[in-house]
Amino acid sequence: MAGTTPRPSTEASGWVAPKEIKLLSGGNPQIPKGDGDAPVQAYIAAMPDWKSDVGRRLDDLIVRTVPDVQKAVRWNSPWYGVEGEGWFLSVHVFARYVKATFLAGASLTPVPPGSGKDPDARWVDIHEDELDEEQMTEWVRQAAALPGWDGF
Repeated sequence: MAGTTPRPSTEASGWVAPKEIKLLSGGNPQIPKGDGDAPVQAYIAAMPDWKSDVGRRLDDLIVRTVPDVQKAVRWNSPWYGVEGEGWFLSVHVFARYVKATFLAGASLTPVPPGSGKDPDARWVDIHEDELDEEQMTEWVRQAAALPGWDGF
């Protein structure tokens, strides 16, 4: 399923959104690499259907929990981190859910349910009307306090 979204506003950092945002397979928005809130908000605005609401709720929850959170878009996904400590969370849209990946998720309590080849990363797949804000807030709080990933 592909589509486009109108161009969002830009940020003082110089990041400029494309004229239209293409949705890749599964509905994941194709957003140019950028640092700061503007590219993350452009991604969230372009998330299709109910997923945009989940994206806004996640972003608000993260900002409330980690007020000085750093934001960026890399690899068509929003990333959240702590300056000097690295990135602790990324978000990605799939056809039926929004995936929130904690880079050091194996160190969280309780450990998020999703796992793969990376022995440290864990994730949670969020389906429509299934965002557990209390649990997500606790995971974000814990993840932001851990050393993060500094791979870009």
